[in-house]
Amino acid sequence: MITAAQLPHLTPDDYLQLEARSPVKHEYINGQIVAMAGASDAHVTIALNVAALLRSHLRGTGCRVYISDMKVRLDACNCFYYPDVFVTCDPRDQETSIYKRFPCLIVEVLSDSTEAFDRGDKFIHCQTLNSLQEYVLINTRQQRVETFRRNSSGLWVLQPYTADQPTLQLTSIDWSGTLADLYEEVTLETQSPPAPPTS
Repeated sequence: MITAAQLPHLTPDDYLQLEARSPVKHEYINGQIVAMAGASDAHVTIALNVAALLRSHLRGTGCRVYISDMKVRLDACNCFYYPDVFVTCDPRDQETSIYKRFPCLIVEVLSDSTEAFDRGDKFIHCQTLNSLQEYVLINTRQQRVETFRRNSSGLWVLQPYTADQPTLQLTSIDWSGTLADLYEEVTLETQSPPAPPTS
């Protein structure tokens, strides 16, 4: 298998050709590729619940729901990502079959290995998408959803949802639901223990 070390810098076309042949999915960040790890039961179940709920809501509207096998291309930062779930309502996205450019909603289900990146650089990169209206993070250790919405001034505003506020809204697609819907049949994960100190 070809590794990132063997390919120190890839063009977007290089990446797309490599990805079409690779048995492992990779995200692409300005010339570098990063292999994607497998997901837990809770992670997969939450993502499936979200996709099913949004697909049912958007049927017949012209909007499309995609899961983690579809890439989003971010031209401004020269990246390709595989969001857990995303929605595009832009007809231009029907012109490309292996990636989309104009999502209005991106949903990431958090895991120990990706949480810092999903909250950090990935979110910063996704903000370069002019079409993006909401960026959602869903926790696998507790029933907690964080929705970042772009306001009329272009600023991102956080709206958290927890057990104290179990009804949530996604204004980008005019959807409302409950935490119970998102976490149906989900066994929450336990917090990973901290690494022991080294001497």
